[in-house]
Amino acid sequence: MAAKMNQSIQNAIWLLNPLHHHPLSSKVKPRLHFRRQPFFVSSTSSSSMSSKRALFCTCTSSSADNNGLHDGGPFVITTPLYYVNAPPHMGSAYTTIAADAIARFQRLLGKKVVFITGTDEHGEKIATAAAAQGSNPSEHCNVISQAYKTLWKDLEIAYDKFIRTTNPKHEAIVKEFYSRVLANGDIYRANYEGLYCVNCEEYKDEKELLDNNCCPMHLKPCVMRKEDNYFFALSKYQKLLEATLTENPNFVQPSFRLNEVQSWIKSGLRDFSISRTSVDWGIPVPNDNRQTIYVWFDALLGYVSALAEDEEQSNLESAISSGWPVSLHLIGKDILRFHAVYWPAMLMSAGLSLPKMVFGHGFLTKDGMKMGKSLGNTLEPNDLVRKFGPDAVRYFFLREVEFGNDGDYSEDRFINIVNAHLANTVGNLLNRTLGLLKKNCQSTLVADSTIAAEGNVFRDTVEKLVEKARVHYEGLSLSSACEAILEIGNAGNSYMDERAPWSLFKQGGDASEAAAKDLVIILEALRIIAIALSPVTPSLCWRIYGQLGFSKDEFDSATWIETKWGGLKGGQVMAQPKPVFARIENRMEDEDGGEAAKKEVKNKDKVPQTQGVAEA
Repeated sequence: MAAKMNQSIQNAIWLLNPLHHHPLSSKVKPRLHFRRQPFFVSSTSSSSMSSKRALFCTCTSSSADNNGLHDGGPFVITTPLYYVNAPPHMGSAYTTIAADAIARFQRLLGKKVVFITGTDEHGEKIATAAAAQGSNPSEHCNVISQAYKTLWKDLEIAYDKFIRTTNPKHEAIVKEFYSRVLANGDIYRANYEGLYCVNCEEYKDEKELLDNNCCPMHLKPCVMRKEDNYFFALSKYQKLLEATLTENPNFVQPSFRLNEVQSWIKSGLRDFSISRTSVDWGIPVPNDNRQTIYVWFDALLGYVSALAEDEEQSNLESAISSGWPVSLHLIGKDILRFHAVYWPAMLMSAGLSLPKMVFGHGFLTKDGMKMGKSLGNTLEPNDLVRKFGPDAVRYFFLREVEFGNDGDYSEDRFINIVNAHLANTVGNLLNRTLGLLKKNCQSTLVADSTIAAEGNVFRDTVEKLVEKARVHYEGLSLSSACEAILEIGNAGNSYMDERAPWSLFKQGGDASEAAAKDLVIILEALRIIAIALSPVTPSLCWRIYGQLGFSKDEFDSATWIETKWGGLKGGQVMAQPKPVFARIENRMEDEDGGEAAKKEVKNKDKVPQTQGVAEA
């Protein structure tokens, strides 16, 4: 009788967790282990719980405005938790700069923002990297995690939460989440043999590999491994994921990334291993200290554990109540599968709501070539910041890379674009306008900007461009937002050249009065630029705002409402003109290492016109 009951339970488990969906299924040999109290729930309770939770977690924010990003709650945005096997690179800096700009814009809108970033600190690669440096994993993680914090400070990244996956509160939440998924019948144990990419820390299907079983991402041969692991029943959520993406097409953006995800799912989802026996540096599997939790199953939960307040007892419910679900996961396209397939299924299993959007951006290249140490053409963010400053670095990558697509860096273009846009179009306009104001009006505004612009079409132009920038920001079209704001500067320069106030001042009388009002109008446009561009170049914009007679507190407390025309008042005294952005010179060095004459890169490229916006 007991043997018959045991066989019945095994059959139920087999139906719930069909191993034949797993990659390389001919090599999978099920080995189901039971204790006196089996860790599997019955098929009836599992099915019931799954269906109830599935109904709950498919309720993403379809009723919210702007593609589900804004629904009245806090705006929670995340970068990936960066893997600390090596110091930060330009790809991770790019993601974080973009996330910071989006977070700053949302703060301007008056939203409560929670900006999460951090480091992923478990796994085989980290233990190997530490050993190669003659260090232990903990010390290695401390050094690299601090390197990220230092770079973020240098790049003026204003994050709210920095989570490390070695934090005890994170470990507690991972274990609780794991137990929830386990209780839902979605974790089982089996032998697995397959090709494993150490760099990806992932088993690979043979059909996705290159010659000699090389990983297409890292171009290194995968190794054959056989392990007794715990698996997550991803295949169980295939239909639910398909339905979720159909009902919520904005869940994955840009739209061409959604197409990729839908293609992956339609090709058939396979259960994946969520533990490792060969990795010691990780969170132990609850009730089985011989195994550690797979680094991705661990790291994705950093988005949740980051929400838990440090002083609170760390648990899943308190973290969820502090801002979940996330409004926007911002990631590189190489980790899209984990965020748009694995992560939603895991959340469904645990009965938690899905994030509102996953946005996968493209890669960066240098001089048209993929970056790599073997090619000697890596782009080090620390070097760029030291050489050019944070405003230049932030502006170039957000303006020149159409968000969502791949983008390229070349130093000549970097210098030309930054000089043309920030030093000339914006900086020089401010400097010469304040110079004229000092010479002719004792640096004092003669009228309110509203009065000065009565009946002037220039004001209408500025207001339309500001609204255009706002729409682009909200649609995550950061390059187009920058372009719209730069057009305000172009319009201001054209207005200055057409009106020629220096000539009007010489005429005296009404002409001089009109010239004084022209300066107010141009300075008002620059004040608006200082607010509108502040998500992208915060320090530059503060320098502009400060020269217009405002305090740092006024700048820090400004909101998008301040982009409305009318902020400058008659009698307001401007600061003495001082360049807010120095032109970048291309320094050429002699063979002996001494500095040669400064050589300015000729701007052969015209200031680019508005680029096509990536599908969204």
